[in-house]
Amino acid sequence: MTIESRDTIVKEMLDSASAIKDDLYKQLARVGKSLSSDKRLEILHLLSQGSKTVEKLTAATGMNFANVSRHLQVLLDAKLVKYTKQGTHVIYSLADPSIIDFLNSLWRISEKQLPDIAKLKDDFINHLDNIQTLSMDQVREKLNNESIILLDLRPKEEYEVSHIAGAISVPMEELESVMNKLPQDVEFIAYCRGPLCVYSAIAAQKLQAEGYKAYRMDEGLNEWREHFKLPH
Repeated sequence: MTIESRDTIVKEMLDSASAIKDDLYKQLARVGKSLSSDKRLEILHLLSQGSKTVEKLTAATGMNFANVSRHLQVLLDAKLVKYTKQGTHVIYSLADPSIIDFLNSLWRISEKQLPDIAKLKDDFINHLDNIQTLSMDQVREKLNNESIILLDLRPKEEYEVSHIAGAISVPMEELESVMNKLPQDVEFIAYCRGPLCVYSAIAAQKLQAEGYKAYRMDEGLNEWREHFKLPH
């Protein structure tokens, strides 16, 4: 083989590798583009709590049916969600459990790099009086000592899919109606869907206003599983 022939082969290989690299980045960009909407991120977060119909997602996000459907189509095209049919209902879920880990990582990076996130959270919490936030390690210690009741404020269907071991289901909209049935001689810790959910702080304040000793946990089920290395 001549030097010229060898150089030609090497150039062709480099050109081919460059084309493949460009195609790979284009595929990665498909996922990136699908995440460029705050509403699509919200949909993914909701689906990380359990499968949902378009109707459920419409009610949870406050969007109309058509907009939710359009966002779901973008997420379908990026292979981030999948669906099944049950009768006349179409039920959506995350395409793979690893997407939950990705969403957790996205939250941590965003919280670290964007000061506005911490400010928004602090501004909200500062409006609530004497609400103490416990870490996940503190919550588990109290659970192990059987010294608290852990309240899961998410909808019952999400609780039924999965929940932190030992938690009881008290959906946020039912809290006030069941509050007078709760024992007064124990402590309560409230959690909901994670750092993007403010229900835990509101619930802790409501409980304290009624004379209960209550705390909140900032994290939710997915963060709990990741922190304690539990399977999805």
